Amino acid sequence: MKKLTLALALITSAALVNAVAQEADNDALKKRLEPVGQVYLAGAEAAADTGPKGPRSGEQVYQGACFACHGTGALDAPKKGDAAWKPRLAQGMDVLLKHAVEGIRSMPPRGTCGDCSDEELAAAIKFMTDGV
Repeated sequence: MKKLTLALALITSAALVNAVAQEADNDALKKRLEPVGQVYLAGAEAAADTGPKGPRSGEQVYQGACFACHGTGALDAPKKGDAAWKPRLAQGMDVLLKHAVEGIRSMPPRGTCGDCSDEELAAAIKFMTDGV
């Protein structure tokens, strides 16, 4: 009788574990199938804007867009605080900003921050060249 009770308890617990795992799989599937965006009709109340409020700091722009190259030195990008910035700084901030906006060599226009303002790019340049 003890063996039968133990077998029933194991089957029941296995069924419960399977049900919990199935529920987790269903939740993950629902999340993956959610729509990417939403459509709002004229006159309908739009969702709250979750975009940035005000200008980003130079560090925020650097961490979000510049770090991939300027943090690793990829494609010969000068790293933050590196002496490789000295000849670039000698050209002046206006030239550095122009290169950041228009792109230069391997760097695409605006780096990888298509929604950055010129002021935000200038702040990122100042952040990267601080202490050079």
